[in-house]
Amino acid sequence: MNIRHIRNATLVVEYAEKTFLIDPYLADKGAYPPFPHSVRQKQNNPLVPLPISIDDILRDVDAVIVTHLHPDHFDDAAKDLLPKDMPMFVQNEDDKKEVQNAGFKQVEVLQENTSFQDITLSKTKGEHGRGEILKMAGEVCGVVLKHPEEKTLYVAGDTVWYEGVQEEINTHQPDIIVVNDGDNQFLEGGSLVMGKEDIDEVHKAAPHAQIIVVHMEAVNHWTLSRDELKSFVNEKSISTNVFVPDDGDSYAF
Repeated sequence: MNIRHIRNATLVVEYAEKTFLIDPYLADKGAYPPFPHSVRQKQNNPLVPLPISIDDILRDVDAVIVTHLHPDHFDDAAKDLLPKDMPMFVQNEDDKKEVQNAGFKQVEVLQENTSFQDITLSKTKGEHGRGEILKMAGEVCGVVLKHPEEKTLYVAGDTVWYEGVQEEINTHQPDIIVVNDGDNQFLEGGSLVMGKEDIDEVHKAAPHAQIIVVHMEAVNHWTLSRDELKSFVNEKSISTNVFVPDDGDSYAF
């Protein structure tokens, strides 16, 4: 498999001779207003440009996985740029209807054992924050990819560390885990995604897995930088298993 981190939560995953685009956030730098009630209100989103061209991102894509419909995971640019006959996988019927309303014709809701060719896609649990903020953040999911000739990949999506993530790790025993970090927050309500301590918990739960940390420094409400996370990872002596890529970096497993 090859995992290329594009920007924010956007990934291009080559897996068992198929290519998946996950959580496409494809607009030009500064195309959208900042998320309100948070820091950096003078900076438009995305904060950074795409590291490669749209053509390079979309080349050879066989299917798209959208973990939820927040605009930094499935934006207007993605709706315009993706072919309308592209196979799309979403988390629930409400998201399916919204994606279909955007013109997409092949939209399927992820289940515990969804098949795409000979690859198994398994929807996983997630909680987009803790406490009261969950009501505003809404439902999210992750996905596990399995194939007899590939290592098991778990893309956790927009979730904090909680018992549901532990359960998914116990169930699927992933070899590779991609987690969304940045400790993104509004001015009230606490963390919406993982922070540095959450990464340590993921590592403790899956000490032999390779962990790739994405979703960093791309939208205005991030509070944890790559440099701070790298320092934490080094302090915890887990840098051989935890990777913090720059936009555009790739990993082969």
